[in-house]
Amino acid sequence: MSSALSNTAAETVPIERGWWERRGGTVTVALTRLALVVVLLAVWEWSAERWFDITFTSKPSAIGARLLEWHQDGVLWANTWVTLEEIVLGFVLGSAAGALAGFLLASAPRVYRVLDPFVMALYSIPKVALAPLFIVWFGIGTNMKVLLAAATVFFLVFLNTAAGVREVDRGLIDAVRLMGGTKRDIATKVILPSSMTGMLTGLKVAVPYALIGAVIGELVASNRGLGYLINDAAANFDTAGVFATLVVLSVIAALLNLVVGLFDRWVGRWKPLEART
Repeated sequence: MSSALSNTAAETVPIERGWWERRGGTVTVALTRLALVVVLLAVWEWSAERWFDITFTSKPSAIGARLLEWHQDGVLWANTWVTLEEIVLGFVLGSAAGALAGFLLASAPRVYRVLDPFVMALYSIPKVALAPLFIVWFGIGTNMKVLLAAATVFFLVFLNTAAGVREVDRGLIDAVRLMGGTKRDIATKVILPSSMTGMLTGLKVAVPYALIGAVIGELVASNRGLGYLINDAAANFDTAGVFATLVVLSVIAALLNLVVGLFDRWVGRWKPLEART
């Protein structure tokens, strides 16, 4: 009897929820964002020639016309692909190196303490100042932009991963040791999963910096890419062209953030439901 009662008490009854109850909040947020963008664009279009000189501010219709023109003659996609390649390669290279270095060095506290001031000194160097040096080392080709983006991403992922490793609960490590766990067990089953939050934070923060690194390299020395388009448009006082390029860069950043967010959800499946964002 007691067993039957306990089994009955343990049963859970699923709650039937409609589509709007499950997705209503997400849809509302998306529609609010869309409405906000539409209102801002409408105000900008209406006020451009009335309150501002469009030579300096342009207007949404002119920006859209410039994007359509670049799309038709192939300029947009050719240069976007160059910059996108640099951003993705730089982000992947810098993230992988930063995560690996952060995990390994933070797992060796004494080594980390020795190297910490040197890492911070390198991190403090403005990455714009590295561009001329990278040109001397690697030329003005794709490699220079990729490595500049990777150098920008590396420190952000490294510092966040190292912080995640150093904040691992020591009680969990001691518990694994008491159960006869090896150093490998501690590293793979305690430190690595616990440090994922820090690493994923670093990845999210690093997305725009990968874009910044690649575009800075193109602004300094390049004859192709979105940074080159910005330089060319600015030199010809084509404000619509500058804004059109910024729109494309914003879309790229949003897509990369979406990919990182999906990766975060996939990696975070092991977390309790209340711990997921």
